Amino acid sequence: MSVPDPIRRHCAPLVPALAIALSACAAGGGGFTIDYEKYELPNGLDVVLHIDRSDPVVAVAMTFHVGSSREVPGKTGFAHLFEHLFFLDSENLGPGGLDRLMTRVGSSTNGSTSRDRTNYFEVVPSDALEKALWAEADKLGFFINTVTEDVVAKEKQVVKNEKRQGVDNRPYGHASFVIDQALYPEGHPYRWQVIGSLDDLDGATLADTKDFHETWYGPNNATLVVAGDIDIAQAREWIERYFGEIPSRPMPDRPTPLDVSLDASTRLFHEDNFAQLPQLTLSWPTIPLYHPDSYPLTLLGTLLTDGKTAPFYEVIVEEEKLAPSASMFAFHQELAGQMRLTIRAFRDTDLDAVQGAVERAFARFEEEGISAADLERVKAGYETSFYRGLSSVLGKAFQLAQYNIFAGDPGYVADDIERILDVTEADVLRVYETYVAGRPSVATSFIPRGQPELALGGSLLATVVEEPIVPGAEAPVAIADRGDIPRTPSRIDRSVEPEFGPPPSLSAPAVWTATLANGVPARGIEDRETPLVQFELRLDGGLLLEDPDRIGAANLLAEIMTEGTANRTPEELEQAIDALGASISVTSGRETFTIRGSTLSRNFPETMALVEEILLEPRFDPEAFELARDRVRNQLRQASSSPTAIAGDVMTRLLYGGHILGSNARGTVDGVGALGLDDLRAYYERVLTPARAAAHVAGAATPDEVTTALEGIGTRWSAAAPELPSAPAARAAAPGLYFVDVPNASQSVLQVGYLALAETDPDFWPAQVTNFRLGGGGFASDLTQILREGKGYTYGVGSGFRGTALPGPFLISSSVRSNVTYESLEIIRDLLDGYGPGFDEEDLAATRSFLLKTNARAFETLGNKLGILADMSAYGFPADYLLRRETVVREMTVERIRELAAEYFDRGRFIWLVVGDARTQLERLSVLGLGDPVLLDRSAGAVAPPAAGGKRLSPAGGQGEDER
Repeated sequence: MSVPDPIRRHCAPLVPALAIALSACAAGGGGFTIDYEKYELPNGLDVVLHIDRSDPVVAVAMTFHVGSSREVPGKTGFAHLFEHLFFLDSENLGPGGLDRLMTRVGSSTNGSTSRDRTNYFEVVPSDALEKALWAEADKLGFFINTVTEDVVAKEKQVVKNEKRQGVDNRPYGHASFVIDQALYPEGHPYRWQVIGSLDDLDGATLADTKDFHETWYGPNNATLVVAGDIDIAQAREWIERYFGEIPSRPMPDRPTPLDVSLDASTRLFHEDNFAQLPQLTLSWPTIPLYHPDSYPLTLLGTLLTDGKTAPFYEVIVEEEKLAPSASMFAFHQELAGQMRLTIRAFRDTDLDAVQGAVERAFARFEEEGISAADLERVKAGYETSFYRGLSSVLGKAFQLAQYNIFAGDPGYVADDIERILDVTEADVLRVYETYVAGRPSVATSFIPRGQPELALGGSLLATVVEEPIVPGAEAPVAIADRGDIPRTPSRIDRSVEPEFGPPPSLSAPAVWTATLANGVPARGIEDRETPLVQFELRLDGGLLLEDPDRIGAANLLAEIMTEGTANRTPEELEQAIDALGASISVTSGRETFTIRGSTLSRNFPETMALVEEILLEPRFDPEAFELARDRVRNQLRQASSSPTAIAGDVMTRLLYGGHILGSNARGTVDGVGALGLDDLRAYYERVLTPARAAAHVAGAATPDEVTTALEGIGTRWSAAAPELPSAPAARAAAPGLYFVDVPNASQSVLQVGYLALAETDPDFWPAQVTNFRLGGGGFASDLTQILREGKGYTYGVGSGFRGTALPGPFLISSSVRSNVTYESLEIIRDLLDGYGPGFDEEDLAATRSFLLKTNARAFETLGNKLGILADMSAYGFPADYLLRRETVVREMTVERIRELAAEYFDRGRFIWLVVGDARTQLERLSVLGLGDPVLLDRSAGAVAPPAAGGKRLSPAGGQGEDER
């Protein structure tokens, strides 16, 4: 269930608490600990409490030991469907009550289903903890009576839309289904996907739903974790009050891990409607989660494919140039595991050639083995990732629940990191021989439609179910008034929502500032919760400062800047970074060029020395450049058939027209092919200058440590500043309706908007406040409540302003099932028309409550803190600008909201873009009152006149040419 960040008595005495402090830094990571208390209620509910007072927020995570592996053939997808239903209602919250409550308290709310567990969570300000516990208990014990046939029918449509969006309407979306059907034997619960099949979802009944709830949703099958700014005694009292009387229930025996083996290798192929590039995947059955061999298997995949010295990189990428990369991962789950090797080859590559290269890469690994240095660099990277996953209260809550359910002990956190760091070279070689070398596998070839000759020889046609596009195939869903529902008896009055607790004290983090010798401003926030430092060196640049005739040079420069330095080969630089447990990446965006990364705090000075070397001593390696150019062209080719990517590119072109920001920052296939190293050198010399740079650091480093580490950048780096181009025109394309044809698309991607405001505009934040109820409020927003919750047309929809220092778009975005394209646009049109007049004091109260209370989470993570520093540098904002925006929210009135809506939601400004199946959807759209649809190609060029009698428009309007 994907939710936007803003949305989502008493029995016997408790079992005595067990308080344990465990180190999560077996490798000397700076004394990081997780302290927790675990106890069990008499009804079997496991409770884990963790105090973290670094921010006034609390994570409440309730995890059930049930997922798709508890389903049976013919009734697949039930665990995930039930997750959706569990958010909708309960006896005391009422329909949509959880969403409204979490909006008022400023929560981030979500849930997810895997094969083996389902979780639900809120991250709330500390004063809303009792409300969150009351709501979670209401769902656990007072929910099932509210579920009706029409509620199930509507939510089935939402889940089917999720499947269309995530599987049916995307390249390689069916790959896991094909692999798992072949890898796992008949009857094994990992044979089917978590999302289930469309047929099984269609067949789900209310009785099925109630049976699933009765079987699996008892408190004795759940773990409740409360982590954050809590009072332990008070939290225990509330948990006992709200959860203690919910009865346990008999639970089926938990399945034991099942042996999975293959007697012989299997080869299958599928012609993918959306794939542009052939993809080979090899899969081997392995072992379950936390098995001793799972740790060396995790490192094996990385050692084989990740890094310049990895055998797969050497053979497939560098020597035979068959693909831009290879990846191999170990998937460990409760009942079984698998190793999966994936190689997405270059266009028109025969996968038999790729298979031959795979065999040669394995042979090289067998011959050369593992170097101690490679093993240590991989471990160091794992250690950093481990700490990063525990850097938020929600991350800690998830891990405590995970360890409690699957390892039987929340304190397994210490064993987990220790076991990975204790892996030896002999361990890795042993698991390779045991599970991979010469073992039968499942080989799948996913190739572009019409190119079956690219599949591995001897491959059989895979069975894939693809849904036909049939207008009116689903009956409209209407949620009937359910009347009085049976009430579950309770010892307390659960209809009374708890009051807020004492308001948390919130202040912006202390920001220190300094200026390097060359004038580069440095800003930092010291935070020692974890032994990590995150950093970025941010420059004005990216696409915005490209030569319009050489677009893609900035992106290619970013691709190769970590491919060695003047004095280090690509392999040597990579090994130096990895040995520190660091990550350093270079990215070029639409308006910025950024070097960013993270590292263990003990290695921060050495990491920044490498950043300095990357920035000031570029290698411009010819071989790395050729590989990067091929890699980017591969990405562009694949994106050319993704409906979502097409929509993004075409809408950008329509919004910005001939301005350079109307281009794809990666360029075009032909344009990138024409670029050379001289183009990259020219961009480097012209744009990468200290005059338009800023340094940001957050984490376990003092100001003196940071400025000392940046000293070389301050003294060695100098150059003149490039000129910034003018702002884009307010509108490039004529308002109206545009359509891009993607034949047989099972969903239509909708992009609706216009070029609006810069973030520095005085109206930017008030406009965002205005948008909250329309589409910025997640499940509480009008768009979601109607398109998803009311109609079941989509899996997700949202809207918002996206300004920078330059004007950016206001966009409404969604993917809807194809046969309701017209109806979805009609709803969006009517919502825009009626939004201002329909806004009232109740809407303002909900908006104000969320936007004021959500600031409790604004400063929690190192990423949050870096974002604040970046906004200070880019826009001149003060360190407490997020708190200052509270004044705007407090002073907002209904009249002001209506004025802003009239100005910024005037649909006469809007471009309406549909990317979908023209054969079945285009004809109906001309009667929407949005103008006759203009059919465009995938580069936003008009390719056909609109329906009879309409005037043909060019994408740029007016004279048929792009405006600047």
